[in-house]
Amino acid sequence: MKVLVPVKRVIDYNVKARVKADQTGVDLANVKMSMNPFDEIAVEEAVRLKEGKEHHAAGTASEIVVVSIGVAQAQETIRTALAMGADRGILINADSDLEPLAVAKLLKAVVDEEQPDLVLMGKQSIDGDNNAVGQMLAALLDWPQATFASKIEIADGKATVTREVDGGLQTIAAALPAVVTVDLRLNTPRYASLPNIMKAKKKEIATKAAADYGVDLAPRLSVLKVTEPAKRSAGVKVTDAADLVMKLKNEAGVL
Repeated sequence: MKVLVPVKRVIDYNVKARVKADQTGVDLANVKMSMNPFDEIAVEEAVRLKEGKEHHAAGTASEIVVVSIGVAQAQETIRTALAMGADRGILINADSDLEPLAVAKLLKAVVDEEQPDLVLMGKQSIDGDNNAVGQMLAALLDWPQATFASKIEIADGKATVTREVDGGLQTIAAALPAVVTVDLRLNTPRYASLPNIMKAKKKEIATKAAADYGVDLAPRLSVLKVTEPAKRSAGVKVTDAADLVMKLKNEAGVL
């Protein structure tokens, strides 16, 4: 079974994002970048499918292909996935930040070429938080989809997915091929060992241009302004209960 895992290069989750002075976007200059954490979980689960770890049968996945869409530096993100255990990578060069629909269209073109049995991806990226590409890709492919996966079992030509919903868990079965988006509680990604990091340098990364796929990448939205969240005001001390009630009623407006 071939597994395709899309990964995205984003600002490291430990770094505080800062807005550009002209408010046109987030400042990415001299900022540490890393793999989107949700995508890292997807890579880990794909590798476990291949290795037979946890509840998976060994060899459930025969090949893991990682694809990233972005600038040339996204090769580093692909190398990280290769060091974790993926077999080969595909980099689609795109200088501009693409909208979810454009990303889904490019991924559909990759799926048409690679013919995977399963697309395993993060439920969202931590930079845009759109939570849309997986659903759009499934719609374009007309494939079953299972989102917010916290457990995945592959058997008898179907993926049985336990997904997180409001108020509990839901278990669904999706016939393969399918698109599955993963949540944080699915697994804990491994740290790549030094030997695997060295091996990853020799693994294949095919580089292509977004224009090669003949996909309409025109943006449907335009960003008017990006601003930081309002800073939290300092707390105040109240003299007594009556003062507290007065502030809650007149200033906070909660009574």
